[in-house]
Amino acid sequence: MIKHTEEFKQEAVRIALTSGLPRDRVASDLGIGKWTLGKWLAQYRPSDLVAAPQADLARENERLRLENRVLREEREVLKKATQFFASQRL
Repeated sequence: MIKHTEEFKQEAVRIALTSGLPRDRVASDLGIGKWTLGKWLAQYRPSDLVAAPQADLARENERLRLENRVLREEREVLKKATQFFASQRL
């Protein structure tokens, strides 16, 4: 029994889902059984395969949220400073 890597399995699933070829043809081209490919399709859902790009988006989203929070805090400090200095003029 051949042990395939996780990367091979995920790539096989990606090919099966995006190539437009029948699954038995994809399985044959990859040298695996149709049932094996079906099992991998059930194991690696498309959401699992897009996890890496989604992770990049999640990191970028988190970075932007942090930047937004810092900018809001800076704005609040400036508002308070403006009020303080405006009250000192009287």
